Amino acid sequence: MLKSSIFSLLGLLICMSTYSQTKETPNVVFFLVDDLGWRDLGSFGSDFYETPNIDRLVNSGVKFTQAYTASPVCSPTRASIMTGKYPSKTYNTDWFGAPQPDEIQGHWTRDKPLKPAHYEPNLALDEKTLAEEFWEAGYRTFFAGKWHLGESEEFWPENQGFEINIGGNSKGAPSTGSKYFSPYNNPRMENGPEGEYLPYRLAEETAQFIRENKDQAFFAYLSFYSVHTPLMTTPQLEEKYLKKRANMNLKDDFEPEWNNQNRTTQAHAVYAGMVEAMDQAVGKVLDELERQGLEKNTIIVFFSDNGGLSTAEGSPTSNLPLRAGKGWLYEGGIRVPLAISWPASLTGGKVIETPVISNDLKPTLMDLVGLNPQENLVDGRSLKGLMKGTETQIDRQLFWHYPHYGNQGGNPGSVIRSGDWKLIYFYESDSVELYNIKEDIGERKNLAWENTELKEELLIELFDWLVKTKAGFPRINN
Repeated sequence: MLKSSIFSLLGLLICMSTYSQTKETPNVVFFLVDDLGWRDLGSFGSDFYETPNIDRLVNSGVKFTQAYTASPVCSPTRASIMTGKYPSKTYNTDWFGAPQPDEIQGHWTRDKPLKPAHYEPNLALDEKTLAEEFWEAGYRTFFAGKWHLGESEEFWPENQGFEINIGGNSKGAPSTGSKYFSPYNNPRMENGPEGEYLPYRLAEETAQFIRENKDQAFFAYLSFYSVHTPLMTTPQLEEKYLKKRANMNLKDDFEPEWNNQNRTTQAHAVYAGMVEAMDQAVGKVLDELERQGLEKNTIIVFFSDNGGLSTAEGSPTSNLPLRAGKGWLYEGGIRVPLAISWPASLTGGKVIETPVISNDLKPTLMDLVGLNPQENLVDGRSLKGLMKGTETQIDRQLFWHYPHYGNQGGNPGSVIRSGDWKLIYFYESDSVELYNIKEDIGERKNLAWENTELKEELLIELFDWLVKTKAGFPRINN
């Protein structure tokens, strides 16, 4: 039976829940951006892209400077947010639509030395999602934008805890109709007026949901298709950034990254327009919260699903000083901007340098609103203590497992982050890279041969974790 089949049966009970809207019950708004790089915001160091609305949110909330996604590509990270688990545990280790190991004959990876590991192309219905946690607690739940966590309708947002789904389906990008402009031909969203721009539409749908549910607790998840390819913005924004590029005397520069070229300058006018349009959309939602008097008691999360696209598909952004970008296990592929705001309870302007990961967001939000995060069922940790100041750090190791070839040039690998040290194991070459991230944020100096004892120690711990999580591995391609 589909999860949605129980919604109508429990609706009355949910409305009577003790978590119905009160002055003390916080709302939650989660902004998830697609492919936004660590330095793609003014508040994170960009001097080309203009993001005043998000900067206001970041500077008035808690800013995390070492926030990571659970994967260098989208679907696994999105699954980790919903479940609080590492993608290796749910076997959602690649973007949904990538070839399975028995499907590579017609793919560009067919002559690679390894076959990728098998992955599950759906977020399993028996996983209890973040949305289901909120819905069962009496929250109204709303989804708008990119889902990309299921091949068929059975696995789409309305069957994973969201009462309302605007635009969420199997696709990872707006590839039908006029793409970023109406008509969208999206099976979960009606077309708007011809030429309507998608991020503005998604923001208006979210604002309308907030207006209609201002008197009860709600969880609104605005998951932008932006700033994923295809690269498309409004003519006005493109013209603005072409002029800005010329005035700043910017040009397109690149550096080698394995067999690819990595962009080293933020100078792409269309991409800049996409970033600003997304920021304007965030602003529309923030403004609606203020109009309804909800801004103080609404928890807001702003996050990206992986690093910025810098080595392929137009290479629209630069993640420097981080190395590489989307599809890579270097910092540019997995470190992203994160900010959490809750004016009624969290002190604004705080900066946290402790490494955190997307798995942490589910237990954090549950903890903040007073729900039991069931830590034995998740891999993440609540960040409430860090934000409240009752904890100064979280003593743990972080892991990544990407047993696939990335469309952007990355190779199958696994990673452990322990303190300031980061070890990457590459399966194809059976090689190890070791970096001190605090001293070498750009991962320029491989210290594996200078620290052989530490290398072996971390390698053992990494593979011990992989075995315990029953991770899938790439195989020899015969």
